[in-house]
Amino acid sequence: MTVSISESWTRIENWLSEHASATYSALAPPAHPEDIAATERVIGQPLLKPLVISLLRHDGLLDQRSSLLPGIYRPMSTGRIAADWRLVTGFYDKRTADEGGEEAEYDFMRIGGSRILYGHPQLIPFARDLGGGYLVLDHRPEIDRGRVHEAEATEGIMRGSHDMWTSLPVFMEAVATALETNQPLNGNMPVVDEEQRLQWDFIPLSSGRTVR
Repeated sequence: MTVSISESWTRIENWLSEHASATYSALAPPAHPEDIAATERVIGQPLLKPLVISLLRHDGLLDQRSSLLPGIYRPMSTGRIAADWRLVTGFYDKRTADEGGEEAEYDFMRIGGSRILYGHPQLIPFARDLGGGYLVLDHRPEIDRGRVHEAEATEGIMRGSHDMWTSLPVFMEAVATALETNQPLNGNMPVVDEEQRLQWDFIPLSSGRTVR
């Protein structure tokens, strides 16, 4: 049974306070409900409940030198979510996506990647890395609703097969467990640098690939 977002945040906070104090101190205060409402007005729909609960715990990460999430992603604030949503949706070509139709969706589910879907207005970014890659939460009213995907301008939307991508609660629980057990998560090993900041080292599998 998947634990709640709040419980996973408590586990992550407890681990950070003991092992990575700089990253712990960089956790932003809770988002104000008015800021969440403002972001929802920008994107034109309510945010899914797990993301709202997470933002009400921490409205992003204040220190960009820490990597709180595997794959060197950093949670975004409500304001940054709105701003970056505006940015990435500018790349979305609805006409091309509509022409692709069910075939494009089939390729996404079968192949695990789609350039056409990059910038889709219902794939909401909630974390980003310094290279401009994102974690997005799928808000489409379809089979992947609530699922986490990776997104990058060149590669498009990447649908991972690892269980961690199933939902935001599963993702955050997997992060908490990896920290507590000091075990790699999808090829990423949690480490703490000399300044007490959490980082994630990439560890290739024996085949030279990770399980997305």
